[in-house]
Amino acid sequence: QVQLVESGGGLVQPGGSLRLSCAASGNTRISTMGWYRQAPGKQRELVATITSGGSTNYADSVKGRFVISRDNVKNTVSLQMNSLKAEDTSVYYCRLGLINWGQGTQVTVSS
Repeated sequence: QVQLVESGGGLVQPGGSLRLSCAASGNTRISTMGWYRQAPGKQRELVATITSGGSTNYADSVKGRFVISRDNVKNTVSLQMNSLKAEDTSVYYCRLGLINWGQGTQVTVSS
C-alpha cells in the first residue's frame, strides 16, 4: 500500500512563498501525481497535476504563481507556491493516481 507524506506547510504573509513536498513510499513512476486543496466549507479542488512524463496542468487560479515538479527516482512531488494570496489558505493534499491521498498540510496566508 502506498503512503504519502506531505511537508512544508505553514504561515506566510501575502506575497510570500512556500514549497510543499510529498514523499511516496512506493513506486510512483507510472502514475500521475498532484496537489489538491480544501478550504473550510468548500469542496476539495485541483491545484496542479503532473504526469509520469512531466506534463503539467494547473488550476486557473494558480497559473503563473505555482509550479509543480516531481522526481521519479526519489518518488517525490513538490509544489512551489509564489505570490501567495489570502485565498490560497487551505489544507493541501498530495495525490498519487486515483485513490492514494496524503494526510494534508495546512497553508495559511495572512498578515
